[in-house]
Amino acid sequence: MKTGVIILAAGSSSRLGRPKQLIEFQGKNFIQKAIKEAKKSKADSFVVVLGWNPDLIKTGFDSDKIPYVINENWEEGMASSMQAGLRFLIEKEHPDQVILMLVDQPFVDSKLLDRLILEKENSGKGIVACSYLKTLGVPAIFDQSYFEEMLKLKGSEGAKKVIMKNSADVYAIDFPLGAVDLDTEGDLERLKNWEI
Repeated sequence: MKTGVIILAAGSSSRLGRPKQLIEFQGKNFIQKAIKEAKKSKADSFVVVLGWNPDLIKTGFDSDKIPYVINENWEEGMASSMQAGLRFLIEKEHPDQVILMLVDQPFVDSKLLDRLILEKENSGKGIVACSYLKTLGVPAIFDQSYFEEMLKLKGSEGAKKVIMKNSADVYAIDFPLGAVDLDTEGDLERLKNWEI
């Protein structure tokens, strides 16, 4: 099974007031860290989805060597960014399954991405999602059979809608650190005190 990873990094971080993508954490900025973990994982390919101020965000990683796509419609919401990444991978890499990950989930690492791939194979389910705060969300892996449904999402609809609608075909793995939210300077201060 060929696995592609979509790293969503298109947002404007409006609540924080500065781009999350470029915030330093554990010696790397968030976008570099997400790329590093995707590369280290057993996935076959990945793409970074940019949106807000792509020229600025591209200063945070080696955009000559790293595949990326710019979503001109990023302001429409999560759906269009996810779809931009998915279309890119379908066209260039022909994956059998894709993992969706967010640039601002600092505790997502290659081990977690590999676990998604492994549990999907072992469980026989079409979707494996992470469980935190009594809900299911990303990172999550989706079988090719869900690509069409993902391409039909609109506006702020994201992966969660597909996960919840197809709950009988979902396997959940615990990832409490998925709940770490980084929307304010206070959130970032607390992050500095986290020990993995």
